[in-house]
Amino acid sequence: MSTQDRLTDALYGLGWSTVRKLPEPVAVRLGRTIADLAWKQRGKGVQRLESNYARVVPGASPERLAELSRAGMRSYLRYWMESFRLPAWSPERIKAGVDVKDLHYLHEGMAAGKGVILALPHLANWDLAGAWATTKLGIPFTTVAERLKPETLYDRFVAYREGLGMEVLPHSGGTAFGTLARRLRDGGLVCLVADRDLSASGVEVDFFGDTARMPAGPALLAQQTGALLLPVTLWYDDSPVMRGRVHPPVEVPGSGTRAEKTSVMTQALADAFAAGIADHPEDWHMLQRLWLADLDPAKGST
Repeated sequence: MSTQDRLTDALYGLGWSTVRKLPEPVAVRLGRTIADLAWKQRGKGVQRLESNYARVVPGASPERLAELSRAGMRSYLRYWMESFRLPAWSPERIKAGVDVKDLHYLHEGMAAGKGVILALPHLANWDLAGAWATTKLGIPFTTVAERLKPETLYDRFVAYREGLGMEVLPHSGGTAFGTLARRLRDGGLVCLVADRDLSASGVEVDFFGDTARMPAGPALLAQQTGALLLPVTLWYDDSPVMRGRVHPPVEVPGSGTRAEKTSVMTQALADAFAAGIADHPEDWHMLQRLWLADLDPAKGST
């Protein structure tokens, strides 16, 4: 393991061992302080966040984009402070920490017995939403995690999420799709963060007026298993409670090839994600390139 990898792993370990012990008001202040320092330094992540917000809020002035990126960093650090502290939260704190609208779509889908796929963008705290689902709703689920480097860091994330009641599969390796399909055929719940394609073989969608690529997995799983596909968006307000909404089901088209159906369904997911992000852009933690124009080095993007 390289020195950089050891340092990265040690810093995350320090977060989980130290931040989790802080009183909540202290952790909130710490997160805000770190966010403001990072924002003032204007590193690549902050610049990319601001560039992404410029697509979400077209015509925004430089001053408005700066306000958004500062709020975005504060939201991002709130995610991390909550995540570091989640293993120490009581079941009561987790249950009280989330409020989701239109849950009837999820309950109806689970009652049908064909499985449910929840697809989310990188909004607010998807780990907290998962812990709430297992604790408040009593619904275990399966998810997929990107393999992080160093491997010990990936192991930390897997152990952390499994400790919250999630079954975690590695994104790489080729076996995740088959396992997810089996869980759905057994009437289970699958949750996938699905606004950024990690395979470079995703589906092209129109997203805020330009072309991006999003993973095909949610749509393919719904077609193959008959599971219900539900978009979910999350956001923060000024309270300690995270808010959320389950959107209406994404239906499988009645005609067309599998690729055509996948394209239509993934576009429907992208549209639901865009609606949630447009309402709460500061809670979209996208500090990476997403649109194809930004992914092309020939375009000269940073």
